[in-house]
Amino acid sequence: MDLVFDWCVDFLYWLAGLMGITYKEINVWIFVIFWPLIFIIQWIYIVYLKNKIRNIKRVKG
Repeated sequence: MDLVFDWCVDFLYWLAGLMGITYKEINVWIFVIFWPLIFIIQWIYIVYLKNKIRNIKRVKG
């Protein structure tokens, strides 16, 4: 587990350096902005698909 964590931290340091920002800033962008945004978009898409399936079942059924 430590190896995976260390690899992720190293990757974030590398990515931060590539983007010209700090490790803390990349953490904020990923875990405070992108992660919740992706979760919300995914949740909306799942609800959309469930409604679509419900409508298809209603038409066929």
